[in-house]
Amino acid sequence: MTLHITGMIWARPTSDLEPPSGAAFQPDHIEAITRAHEEGGFDRVLAGYWTNAADGFLVLAHAAAVAKKINFLIAHRPGFVSPTLAARKLATLENLTGGRLALHVISGGDDPDQRKDGDYADHAARYRRTDEFLEIIRGIWTADRPISHEGEFYRFQDAWSDVRPIQRPHLPIFFGGASDAALRVAGRHADVYALFGEPLADTAAVLDRVRAAVPAGREVAFSWSNRPIIAATEKQAWEKAQDIRQRAIRKQDLAGGAGLIAASGAVNSQRLVGLSQRGEVLDERLWTAMAGVLGGRGNSTALVGTAEQVARAMLRYRAHGVSHYILRGWDPLPDAVQYGRELIPLLRELADAEDRGRVSVAVRTAAE
Repeated sequence: MTLHITGMIWARPTSDLEPPSGAAFQPDHIEAITRAHEEGGFDRVLAGYWTNAADGFLVLAHAAAVAKKINFLIAHRPGFVSPTLAARKLATLENLTGGRLALHVISGGDDPDQRKDGDYADHAARYRRTDEFLEIIRGIWTADRPISHEGEFYRFQDAWSDVRPIQRPHLPIFFGGASDAALRVAGRHADVYALFGEPLADTAAVLDRVRAAVPAGREVAFSWSNRPIIAATEKQAWEKAQDIRQRAIRKQDLAGGAGLIAASGAVNSQRLVGLSQRGEVLDERLWTAMAGVLGGRGNSTALVGTAEQVARAMLRYRAHGVSHYILRGWDPLPDAVQYGRELIPLLRELADAEDRGRVSVAVRTAAE
């Protein structure tokens, strides 16, 4: 099973450990962090969606101009752009990248954050809207004649797009969300279902729920997210983890908080906070403490250890069907360089050896 490794880029230096630095849009930083991922052997980079940040379409357009091999993943929240226009925008950007773009759909789970962009729909309505949105854009991308639509959220007549995706039948669609409503949408539309870094047993249970929601004849791949913390020795890696926690708490203190961020209303975020309450370390090296510090926001669990220990831990998820990994560093640019130098080559080497039947990731190293 082929591995797909995705990293993450931003329009300026930023992290959960330090305040943002400099102007909100820095082309030089986009170039540097994209090239670091490309040179580090990542397959794809994700431009996320934040209500205060630079537009991901333009971030990726600039990234594509400087990196000619790596693929791209754009996060998009339905509800703010008409699906007919979104289909054309996405197809245009996909053509600009030479067919290197995929779409990561985020319905939105945190009511206060949604309202910053004027969305007052409740959780259930957001997922019904996402379902309708994806039905429309897939229709626009593949139609052989103008189409009309009248639904709960969208209504239009004779929509057509001259620009079509290079990829057939359309851009790959990544999708996440742990609620029952989210899984219904994933079953209908997702090419890749993305979930945060939960323990093996929890991950397997979610994947079984997704598979149960997928109609016969469709196949869905699975992506697992994490923020690895690696060092030359396991002891040094855990010391690095504790330093990361203290830096995150100091950042919140400086911002006028109490060292902790209130839990998000998103089901996935609540699941991550729940993990931190179950134990600081699960499955031997899945560190959950930062999920508690960050209120479960984003990808906030970490595998901690040497590069080999982390690589073996990641590959154990393959037995449950995971083939995509989203890796995001705590210090994004230097961590991307470290992952590319130490983790990704080993990860691919071990995966290849496992596929050829030479090793089993269940075999632990002496350090473990």
